[in-house]
Amino acid sequence: MSNTVMGSWIQPFIRRSGSAIAVLAIAACSLTPSNTVTSTPATPAANLSTVTSPPVVSAVETAQGVRQTTLIEGLERPWSMAWLPDGTLLITEKAGRLRLVRDGVLEPTPIAGVPEVMSSGQGGLMEIAIHPRFAENRLVYLTYSHGTENANRTRLARATFDGNALRNLQVIFEVSQVKSGGQHFGSRIVWLPDGTMLVAIGDGGNPPVQLEGDLIRKQAQNLRSHLGKIVRLKDDGSIPRDNPFATRADANPAIWSYGHRNIQGLTFDPGTQRVWATEHGARGGDELNLVEAGKNYGWPIVTYSQEYSGGEISQERSRPGMVDPKVVWTPATAPSGLAIYSGDRFPDWQGDLFAGGLVSRDVRRINLDAIGKVLGQQAIAIGQRVRDVRQGPDGLLYILTDESEDGRLIRLEPTGG
Repeated sequence: MSNTVMGSWIQPFIRRSGSAIAVLAIAACSLTPSNTVTSTPATPAANLSTVTSPPVVSAVETAQGVRQTTLIEGLERPWSMAWLPDGTLLITEKAGRLRLVRDGVLEPTPIAGVPEVMSSGQGGLMEIAIHPRFAENRLVYLTYSHGTENANRTRLARATFDGNALRNLQVIFEVSQVKSGGQHFGSRIVWLPDGTMLVAIGDGGNPPVQLEGDLIRKQAQNLRSHLGKIVRLKDDGSIPRDNPFATRADANPAIWSYGHRNIQGLTFDPGTQRVWATEHGARGGDELNLVEAGKNYGWPIVTYSQEYSGGEISQERSRPGMVDPKVVWTPATAPSGLAIYSGDRFPDWQGDLFAGGLVSRDVRRINLDAIGKVLGQQAIAIGQRVRDVRQGPDGLLYILTDESEDGRLIRLEPTGG
């Protein structure tokens, strides 16, 4: 990566901008973590004829050799970030603002042209992603919740960014059904090498939220619905003909994988061509999954989660034909933001995953071997709710913390320089 692309991000700096959920049943991100933080590596579902369960529970170690530098303070519930080719950083704020960080300084005026959002509960302006050929087409993509408390859905829009404002904004995809409440919008975006994108969509919410006369979370198993799915789209929002359910009359052709609860971490590993996702469980049962086209990840038929009110959601932990998670976190970490590390600043971290935690208030380094097996985990304590984790153009890791008045952009650096 050239110094021009890295811009000023490689230099330490601190700048000020100058400028949740209240009830238990909303989501795992509102729970208070236990003093004992454990994780459960699950058995891969390579042989779906054998029902297996995670064999061990192991404590998470503390990561060494890393320091934190706070770059920006005073953000209001930042949700996602993306770098432009010139090193400029774009950051979304949940209330509906798109912020610009240029040469290490947060510009005071938000970027104009952002669509109107429903900012309520977990909804608002969420993911931002730039087109792989941004230098040619200037296209920026946003996910956001649209509508009212009683009728809302996740939307995906794209617009051109002229350096100051978004222009020609178009809604190119929206979830097939409207829902009520402010829960489970999903919303992460990942680009694949063929120029298509994966977009995570939440299941719609916890009990007692219903849709079509039944609990809305059951839509995750409904192949006619976008809820509880990852969808795969072309860059204009149209549906690729080679999607796994594109030729089935009983399924929505946009669906790429299903049986998900609420994915808020999604990343693609270009070295191994693998797609990884972290998703919220309910009361415990957060998951790391290796996601593949056409597969069913079980929710809510198979889960380690418990009801917020107490008791089982399901007595099944694994089932033939459904993919087991690679890791189950109980107590919940409330995972949000996921990155695969490929830089040279932390050579020992190459090929590992980094997952933010809203409840655990840390970043988990998930050590993987060459075949994608989880070897162990280490925690990097942040002390605030971690909403997003990204590798920057300088080969360092960047974190957004989800605070209402003092959200921060933090950089992780090796202690050796």
